[in-house]
Amino acid sequence: MTLKFISTDKAPAAVGPYSQGVRAGNIIFTSGQLPIDLETGELSKGDIKKETRLCLEHIKAVLEAEGASIENIVKVTVFVTDMNNFGTINEVYEDFFNGHKPARSLVQVSQLPKGADIEIEAIAVI
Repeated sequence: MTLKFISTDKAPAAVGPYSQGVRAGNIIFTSGQLPIDLETGELSKGDIKKETRLCLEHIKAVLEAEGASIENIVKVTVFVTDMNNFGTINEVYEDFFNGHKPARSLVQVSQLPKGADIEIEAIAVI
């Protein structure tokens, strides 16, 4: 099987030795996306709605770089540092997916890269 490493300037560059996404056959795996504001290059903090939206938009950009869309997503994993944000994250998530309901896990972790409050990754099939 051939692997294709995905790269786009419409999502933050990787902060380590990995790709923004990888296509393996007809499956795309995105790396965890942090809420980086592309205009400033800075981590967004203090507004979980904005942070969630940024993470999801970055996933969308990685998928679109390979000709896929959010409708191709079959699984999402959300990592948060505060489970009390669950309801607010769900509001943004539901609006973003607009009726598309991929499988999802949402887990609380003690810490995320760069001190982020949220990180989201996805798996898509095209």
